[in-house]
This record gives sequence, C-alpha cells and structure tokens, in this order.
Amino acid sequence: MSSLRDWKGYNEALVKRGLILLDLDFVADWSRELKAMNERKEGAKYRYPESFIKLLAVVHAYVLPYRQLEGFMRALSQHVDDLKAPDYTTIWWRVAKMNIDIARNVELDKDVTIAVDSTGIKVSNRGEWIRKVWKVKRGFIKVHIAVDTKTKQILAIEVTRKDVGTEGCLVGWWRVQLRKRT
Repeated sequence: MSSLRDWKGYNEALVKRGLILLDLDFVADWSRELKAMNERKEGAKYRYPESFIKLLAVVHAYVLPYRQLEGFMRALSQHVDDLKAPDYTTIWWRVAKMNIDIARNVELDKDVTIAVDSTGIKVSNRGEWIRKVWKVKRGFIKVHIAVDTKTKQILAIEVTRKDVGTEGCLVGWWRVQLRKRT
C-alpha cells in the first residue's frame, strides 16, 4: 500500500517552523543611531540603539525570557561582527521604557500587507496544586497585533479575553478605519 502523505514536504514544513528570520540592518547603523540618540542626552549615554532594543522586545515577547535573551544575544554576537550583547537588566529597563508608535492612519487607497498574530498571556500566577485542588482554571488574556510588513509600523493592538479570535479583531479594526475615512 502506497503512502498518500508527502513525507518530504511534511518534513520540510516542520523544519521551517524552526526558522528564525532576523533583520540585522541595525548593526550597520549602530554607531550612527547611537550618536544621534546620545547627542543631547544628559546622564549616562545609551550603549544600544533603539532599533536593536525593539528587536529584543519582539524576541522577548514571543520567544525568550530576559535572561535567556541575554544568552541568545551572547551566542549571536559571536557570529555577527560589531554586535554587543547587553545584560538582561539593561534589556528589561530599555523595553519597559519603550514608546510603541501605533500608526494612526493607513492609506487605504494603497495596497497594505498586514501581518496579524496573537498570543496568550497568563494573568494569574496560581500554582498547579491550587488549580488541581480547587479546580480553578488558569486565567489568560489574548493580545492581537497587526503590523504593516512594508513600513514595519504597528497598526493595531487589542487585548481581549482568551476566547476571542484574531479574525474578529481584524475585521473590527478595519471597520473602524473605514468609518474614519467616511
């Protein structure tokens, strides 16, 4: 009996799940960006450009806690010239102070390619034992994010209950944008 599954394609799809696509353009502009950031800054000078911290914020949000992120950056800095790995405390402080610009307007007469994703965040820190004994369900919220892939601007962020799908948030966001236009 012949197999109906395309095992080669299936295997390749599983391998692609592990790909990490990093935009390392910030390394080329590292010195220029730092010079501009520190030009009129009082106190300690920045050691890491904002574009680098934004990359770390995204990696932290979706993949790694801060300490593991420091280890990841140490390993990456061994392979990328001029990349300096910050300690996890520096990453935390810079990410915590970061202002996230959300696009207020999108030109609807032009094509826009949007990447949409959502992730669950635990809102309760109850332990396994308490959940088991008291039959308490773990509390989650969902964060939905829409990003313009060309401009890399965040177009929308919405926080919902765990049972709300990304599709509903996206449709609602587009309705709001269309109402603004009329």
